[in-house]
Amino acid sequence: MDMTQQLTHEEARRQAKVIVDQMTIDEKIGQIKYEAPAIDRLNIPEYNYWNEALHGVARAGVATVFPQAIGLAATFDDHLINEIADVIGTEGRAKYNEFTKHDDRDIYKGLTFWSPNVNIFRDPRWGRGHETYGEDPFLTSKFGVAFIKGLQGQAKYLKLAATAKHFAVHSGPEGLRHGFDAVVSDKDLYETYLPAFKAAVEEADVESIMTAYNAVDGVPASVSEMLLKDILHDKWSFEGHVVSDYMAPEDVHENHKYTKDAAETMGLAIKAGLNLVAGHIEQSLHEALDRGLVTEEEITNAVISLYATRVRLGMFATDNEYDAIPYEANDTKAHNNLSEIAAEKSFVLLKNDGVLPLRKETMEAIAVVGPNAHSEIALLGNYFGTPSRSYTILEGIQERLGDDVRVHYSIGSGLFQDHAAEPLAKADERESEAVIAAEHSDVVVAVLGLDSTIEGEEGDAGNSQGAGDKPNLSLPGRQRQLLERLLAVGKPVVVLLASGSSLQLDGLENHPNLRAIMQIWYPGARGGLAVADVLFGAVSPSGKLPVTFYKNVDNLPAFEDYNMAGRTYRYMTDEALYPFGYGLTYSSVELSDLQVKSYEDTATVTATIQNTGNFDTDEVVQVYVKDLGSEFAVPNAQLKGFKRVYLGKGAKQTITFDLRPQDFEVFDAQGRNFIDSDRFEISVGVSQPDSRSIALTGVQPLQTELSLAGSQTMH
Repeated sequence: MDMTQQLTHEEARRQAKVIVDQMTIDEKIGQIKYEAPAIDRLNIPEYNYWNEALHGVARAGVATVFPQAIGLAATFDDHLINEIADVIGTEGRAKYNEFTKHDDRDIYKGLTFWSPNVNIFRDPRWGRGHETYGEDPFLTSKFGVAFIKGLQGQAKYLKLAATAKHFAVHSGPEGLRHGFDAVVSDKDLYETYLPAFKAAVEEADVESIMTAYNAVDGVPASVSEMLLKDILHDKWSFEGHVVSDYMAPEDVHENHKYTKDAAETMGLAIKAGLNLVAGHIEQSLHEALDRGLVTEEEITNAVISLYATRVRLGMFATDNEYDAIPYEANDTKAHNNLSEIAAEKSFVLLKNDGVLPLRKETMEAIAVVGPNAHSEIALLGNYFGTPSRSYTILEGIQERLGDDVRVHYSIGSGLFQDHAAEPLAKADERESEAVIAAEHSDVVVAVLGLDSTIEGEEGDAGNSQGAGDKPNLSLPGRQRQLLERLLAVGKPVVVLLASGSSLQLDGLENHPNLRAIMQIWYPGARGGLAVADVLFGAVSPSGKLPVTFYKNVDNLPAFEDYNMAGRTYRYMTDEALYPFGYGLTYSSVELSDLQVKSYEDTATVTATIQNTGNFDTDEVVQVYVKDLGSEFAVPNAQLKGFKRVYLGKGAKQTITFDLRPQDFEVFDAQGRNFIDSDRFEISVGVSQPDSRSIALTGVQPLQTELSLAGSQTMH
């Protein structure tokens, strides 16, 4: 359907007001809790607002499990993520329709989904970074908008209600989040931390916003008038509802010590613009009313906002087309095939000296070793559903090789523990088995890295000392020791890194026997099949890094410092190990015919790319803009356009990008955005225009200087 037919916020609020006006004040206050009770006399069933869908319908039983969000970002394909979100919307509806028929209205079984996470992954130590779309505001905005639109649909009613989280300035440390004050300049706030939320509201009409645990410049996010009233509602004209993160309101008085008690917290929260309490202090609104800290009208308006969302979801309608989505639309073959395709497109080939793709016909045996080789949790990331069938990396390789090649397997080491499997044995008890497997094979595939038991959310991940964050970028536990022993065997070693964040191998990247490295993220339920198809050349790897892989954390600012100076590819001065936007394929390309034409404060960029190698492949063409004239410009070039293109052997395509006025804007110290220069460097390539990327890819981006008043052409 056309978006113009969608039920408007104004009409939804009008219908919601009719419903809410029939409620008593006790009933209204009850509806402000995420576990909203039934109101039997109004024929309103209970409803739980808490549902998750970062990369598939989560925590509600069987569903298609796609690659984790950071892996989806590595596809640099916003059309693909829109298609995936549409599938998630369909599966969410299919499950909801059946659950409600059975009067099962429990947590994770509703229609208001607390996804996507559009926070900026500013520091590689943050454990929840794999829930995000990476470190770049432009890329994150594009992916957030595509995901939200896919989830919410384009019919009269919303398919699902999406929630952009966590508003705002939220990216660790996890262990401090309940009382942490993120001190941020206005420039960094508006230039880095807010753009994805702004796009979610203004471009995607996101139905919900979730507040962060932390304070921003001294005020907890859940009671911040600056965030919720001044920016979200007044500047951006947000019309949906605002929900707190779980028990974030309790943090306001218990950990931030910003208010004296729960009643004061709730009074400030409702006045600031919070509508829904994910927590357990909504009943404090009775005391807040008695003390004059909030009015009944303010409470009523909060509930109207919540019911407007339920109206827009068609919960009170008889003409909602989504009510007809059958249970059979969940976990379909087509949906799982899409997950496999997404995984293939997400893998980032970091190093390859020609060993990949592996040739099955030249191999008698292959060793598949490492703590993530046969791990299902390493496929799933966090906030995941239950796959009806999953393929670990080992299983995917076994499936694709069949009986043609012998597969030797060993876990090799624990993920971070001294023991891999047998606590009564000596430490490293499976290391020799991995070495033996390598000795008896033609090539070694070492599947190393992390998983969500040690990299994730505070209280969810299991590294209690790090609270889900990591202290450095090295492989944990005995994994480096295992890799050293495998390299010493002398056979070609291919390392697959399963993680949701940047890692480094402490110099082993350059070992002559380490022939290839591929970042596979947390690739979803079909990840093993996708890995095998890329390893054996059925598909060329084509992902790009949505985060910088740093050499170490030695020169990074303190984790607690939210100043962007020295962070991410836009501000860093040190050379990266593997830069943002980087990723190899099995083929090679040439770029030519860059043309840039400006029209006042917009520009059109065209360039031609040709596959000059021996493999069909996808390639991601990237446009970067560097302001050459403004004192407020970020130090480095910034991504302002990307397109994934399929190129058969010898194929050529001309790609066009339209740059908007905001692509040339800067932000001053007060956070004001404007065009402050008429001189810009435009770069078009398959990576950033930095020297490290050029050295790694062997492809020089095309570059020209642009004056917004005229046009430039380069051949």
